Amino acid sequence: MSGTPRNALDVLDVLRVFCGPDGRFGNALGVVRDPRGYPDEPARQKLAAELGFSETVFVDDPERGVVDIYTPGARLAFAGHPLVGAAWLLDLESVSPPAGEAWARSDGEFTWIEARAEWAPPWTLRQYGSAAEVEALDVPPPGVGAPPTHEVPWGRLYAWAWQDEAAGRVRARAFPGREIERGVSRSSGAGACTGGVEEDEATGVAALLLSAQLGRALNITQGRGSQILTAPGPDGVVEIGGRVRFADAAAPVTR
Repeated sequence: MSGTPRNALDVLDVLRVFCGPDGRFGNALGVVRDPRGYPDEPARQKLAAELGFSETVFVDDPERGVVDIYTPGARLAFAGHPLVGAAWLLDLESVSPPAGEAWARSDGEFTWIEARAEWAPPWTLRQYGSAAEVEALDVPPPGVGAPPTHEVPWGRLYAWAWQDEAAGRVRARAFPGREIERGVSRSSGAGACTGGVEEDEATGVAALLLSAQLGRALNITQGRGSQILTAPGPDGVVEIGGRVRFADAAAPVTR
């Protein structure tokens, strides 16, 4: 992580969001609790690229839950796992990215946020015939999936299949289609993908869109074993829930 200011580590928490039932896996998230050293978009974008997590969130107002979200290459108006992670870490009743205010709650095991499908960037939701087909997929080339937007200049493909349709159990994988540059990453070390992410371990926005499209609650197993829960509510609101843990040496960070 050469070039990252030393004081970044003093204000950074690294979480795993949407962990599996055994507390493993989950999508890595960097949370900058005190972003005064990164006051503007260029400084924040530079830090997010150097950290190399799929998202890094800057907490601008911990009392009101005002946050600013960045991938290694873009600023986002909304993303699922940064909001779930920030709500858990700061024990928030609501969290406010640029897209709008999302109410948050905890049931003891899962942290939940409420969000609207229209906040999410588009994803291609592609259904497959079986979980085995999803698991056998190769990573598609960059640009495959939903058309790029001004905010998110890459294709996005969410591959999914029913594991148990009656129970709402889904097997999924997410391919953001971001351009990759090789270098050194905090989360994966030398040779890791620092300019982008080939496959997301857990993707809250795609889970939200799938739940909204199907109109039902889902229990999604994504990536190597992450778990995302969803529950559609009234007026187009969907709850997204998952377990959050601090990243540590015993549970390697997965981007």
